[in-house]
Amino acid sequence: MSTNDYIKYITQQLVRYFQVPKSERKERREQKRDEKTELSFRLFGFIPFALKMFFRK
Repeated sequence: MSTNDYIKYITQQLVRYFQVPKSERKERREQKRDEKTELSFRLFGFIPFALKMFFRK
């Protein structure tokens, strides 16, 4: 990919981002934050998560 293509792509992404209303961008950010998995699951995988669920019951 040449430098001009890369700059063109970045410019298109920025324009697309700024065309979306601010309220919708904020909603997307909040939704993405709510969908994040727990830290232990992201760092160590499924086993700590499964153990935590087992000991809670």
